[in-house]
Amino acid sequence: MKQVLSQQEIDSLLLALNTGEIDPDTIKEEEEKNKVRSYDFRRPIKLSKEYINTLYMIFENFSKMAGNIVSTLLHSNVDIKMGAVEQISFDEFVRSIPNPALLGIFNSAPLAGTQILEINQQFCIQVIELMCGGAESNYVRLQKKKESFTDIELGILEELIVSILKAYQNAWNEILEIEAQLDNIETNPQLVQTMSPNEPIILISFVLELFNNKSFMNICIPYISFENIIDKLSIKNWFDFDKGKDDFYKEVLSDKIKTTSVNLEVSLGQSIITVDDFLQLECGDIIQLDTNINNPLRMFVEGKPHFLVKPGEVENRLAVEVLQYLEEEVE
Repeated sequence: MKQVLSQQEIDSLLLALNTGEIDPDTIKEEEEKNKVRSYDFRRPIKLSKEYINTLYMIFENFSKMAGNIVSTLLHSNVDIKMGAVEQISFDEFVRSIPNPALLGIFNSAPLAGTQILEINQQFCIQVIELMCGGAESNYVRLQKKKESFTDIELGILEELIVSILKAYQNAWNEILEIEAQLDNIETNPQLVQTMSPNEPIILISFVLELFNNKSFMNICIPYISFENIIDKLSIKNWFDFDKGKDDFYKEVLSDKIKTTSVNLEVSLGQSIITVDDFLQLECGDIIQLDTNINNPLRMFVEGKPHFLVKPGEVENRLAVEVLQYLEEEVE
């Protein structure tokens, strides 16, 4: 039970604060320093919030690409939305998987370790019916649990897994080029022993919706997959360039800019006439402009005024002499 202060103790504390004897910032720092945070060893936290946010960005992109690829495969609209990113143990993940379920075990070189794609049985049944020529699935019938998948059904579902792995591979392109390869397909989670039970993993969950029926999909990635690329998950590193490379790119851009063609125009002036006067114009007619003959002309670069110039002639060709650079457009 927390101690209750008497009125005299409260008055003394307020007086000490007013006189500066006690610094409230110092008290706050001491409280933060001595603050104890609970830690659940069954749900190990290996990645910081910054890295988790990067994974959110990667798999948000993955969910969109996977939805488009699966929709094309099934010729039906499949909506895939990202759920959550969790850090749990492998044993906890295995115990959460129903039996049977579709488990695609794959590797993604150069990422270390083995990753697992788990798809809910309900969605698998819908996929099988659609890819075998069936129509919209009956939700009531889908609720009946299958004991296992046949070899033919697993062959059909393998195409689904390979399609999703293409989206997985493309989603990582912004961070790292990987090559996802399917190793094996399992239906019993208890037979999956790709890592030790206590090994920390990152679990990314998705919600699948097909014909108003919702089901789930999970991707299990062991922590060892991130150990060699942990620096690439930092958003700061996306914008940090090596000085040597930075100078190299500046030089390349400079060379490209120097050889780029631009359109130059010199405006002699403007005049407003009626359509009737325009239709009656003939050779030799004079049009009065709004520019004084002694004033410099404006030269436009890609439609924007940049220089004041004076007209003239060089080697029997019309030319202009640059007089002044315009910092801002002259009205």
